[in-house]
Amino acid sequence: MEKLSHLGHTLTRWRVGSSTFLAYPEKGARLMNWHLTLGDGSVRDIVYWPELDSFDDFFKTRGGNPILFPFNARTFDRGDIHFWRAADGVRRPMPMHGFARHSDFKVTRLDPAGFTAQLTPTAESRAIYPYEFEFNVSYRFAPLGLTCEFALTNHGHVPIPWSAGHHFYFTLPWAEGTTRADYRIRIPATRRYKHDFATGQLTPGPALNLEEPLSRPALVDTQHTHLTGNEVLFGEPGRPGAISVRLGDADAPPPDATFVTWTLDDAAPYYCVEPWMGPPNAPENKLGLHFVAPGKTEKFTVAVSVK
Repeated sequence: MEKLSHLGHTLTRWRVGSSTFLAYPEKGARLMNWHLTLGDGSVRDIVYWPELDSFDDFFKTRGGNPILFPFNARTFDRGDIHFWRAADGVRRPMPMHGFARHSDFKVTRLDPAGFTAQLTPTAESRAIYPYEFEFNVSYRFAPLGLTCEFALTNHGHVPIPWSAGHHFYFTLPWAEGTTRADYRIRIPATRRYKHDFATGQLTPGPALNLEEPLSRPALVDTQHTHLTGNEVLFGEPGRPGAISVRLGDADAPPPDATFVTWTLDDAAPYYCVEPWMGPPNAPENKLGLHFVAPGKTEKFTVAVSVK
């Protein structure tokens, strides 16, 4: 574990076996990059991070693993985007993917195995999410993987709603001379949705096979739910180095637990496989919406590994 200066900011780097992890825990608890040093000395990026000239819009960077909290994607209130309505009936604003990715965090654990960072609420965040809460993000790094745990504690007197998630940007393709068509993804979903950006409602998604090539256009911006297993696996068929993304510890996660597949366009050097607690617009659609009772803590855990 070491500190390094980059573009006027202090980052932290971990070397664990053949893996190197780079993070900025104080800004959005952001994992920025993860790469492997292979036996021949070459480097393979697992989690993508672009070259930047500055950190002015750090939270908007398409790379690393942005933390999506308290809600994933876009929220709506009665057809109006970027709003939500809590149990008290008050309509409040809510940024895309919530506010954690552009929040400051306080590091409460920093050791050779990873870190824990606690979100620092602001007057703005308290106005849009008016609860007495503590939100911690904990990473543990391993030679061929990582585990990330969210923990939301309710210090108030009313239940706290949330439906959080991850936005992993995985480098793809990762082998020279390959294209997305050379990679396949296996998602054990029995139901799929699309999110209507005009109304916030969920509509039926495409009919997909258990395993599909990552070049399949229908995968983009699809929510995969009602999972029969907790692992999504993608890589080059018949070759080592596939990536596993596991949602929770149970053999089968809750019915509304969701994997999202997304990329910006065909030329993007990344493909996002995103484990979420539920589909978009959870406060209004009620799918994947969890409540933490007063005095309780609820956790959401995801593990990523290279096979």
